[in-house]
Amino acid sequence: MNKFSILFFVLGTALFLGSCNKSNEFVVNGKITHAENKTIYLDELHISGSTLIDSAVINKNGEFKVKGQTSIPAFYLLYLNNEKIITLLVDSTEVIKVQADDVNFGVKYNVEGSPGSKQVKELNDHLDKTKHRLDSISSLNVIFRNRSNYAEMKVQMDEAYEKIVNDQIDFSTQFIQENPFSMASVLALYQKFDDNNYVITELQPLKTVASALNSIYPQSEHVKSLYANTLDLVNSERAAKIQQYIEEQGTNSPDIVLPDTNGNEKTLSSLRGKYVLLQFWSANDRGSRIVNSTLVDLYSEFRNKEFEIYQVSIDDDKEAWLNAIEQDGLSWINVGDMKGSNRAVMVYNITEIPYNYLLDKEGLVIAKNLKGQNLYKKVAQYLN
Repeated sequence: MNKFSILFFVLGTALFLGSCNKSNEFVVNGKITHAENKTIYLDELHISGSTLIDSAVINKNGEFKVKGQTSIPAFYLLYLNNEKIITLLVDSTEVIKVQADDVNFGVKYNVEGSPGSKQVKELNDHLDKTKHRLDSISSLNVIFRNRSNYAEMKVQMDEAYEKIVNDQIDFSTQFIQENPFSMASVLALYQKFDDNNYVITELQPLKTVASALNSIYPQSEHVKSLYANTLDLVNSERAAKIQQYIEEQGTNSPDIVLPDTNGNEKTLSSLRGKYVLLQFWSANDRGSRIVNSTLVDLYSEFRNKEFEIYQVSIDDDKEAWLNAIEQDGLSWINVGDMKGSNRAVMVYNITEIPYNYLLDKEGLVIAKNLKGQNLYKKVAQYLN
């Protein structure tokens, strides 16, 4: 390749890369009245904090222009100061026009050229109106508190307050149902009536949006955060339901089917007719090994009195598991799939080890997480 070919190659590559960068460029311009010579800033909004992308001095006609680049829809903040902020939902190549004035910047503005930003404005405007109406009712509550007919008026105000809240919830829910693939729905999910109360409190809308957006924007930090948060909430809800199920009196404990040390399946339900200590442990956990020594004494005393231990390992190393059983002298039923026994751990909501449940002859949970003398006394209570 001669020097001219090399030169053309380098120039061509530079032009190509430049065009690629340009293809993701967006522009935000417009007019801000009464803001001559003020600086306007454009930040990209992250999960924690924001990053300055561009800034410009507003000219004497109130005009400005700032730029950025994004390959997927992302949230940006346009502001004159930290108290006056316009939230934009920007996609690549958009040319966005914003019109506002300095006094009401961030509260009253028009935006064109960006469907996502218009959706954000729609959501924020509706919530602002809702908050204003709720604040008005709260103020009336204070004003009329000393009136003779306050009790009657309060009933009416409470009904009005509840209706406004429900209307906002219905609006946000409908928005999400109609726009599950819009990043604006992320904003809808996290809007609040106040510091402590979210508009959307049901899990299903989060699941819908998280699944939809993860299918098209998995690289978005906002989608990643939403998806992870939703999974945590789903798991927490499931765990709470399972825990409630386990602890309800008169409810049988969920069955467990796992291989023993010889590879033969052993079911927890096969021990009905005996009192059973369901014990979760790990060969590599010091606390579990210490508890094993007390279990040996317990089992020795009660094994011939319709008592059995069903010990579930969360290990993934079979050799370490078998060695621990031999070293600790564990002669009761030991099971584990050497994959963490994940299903049993999830079903019984095990978040720490060692951990146990004491089951009666019908498989009902009668106690949990007993240790030392408390465990001995509880077993003795039923078997002596």
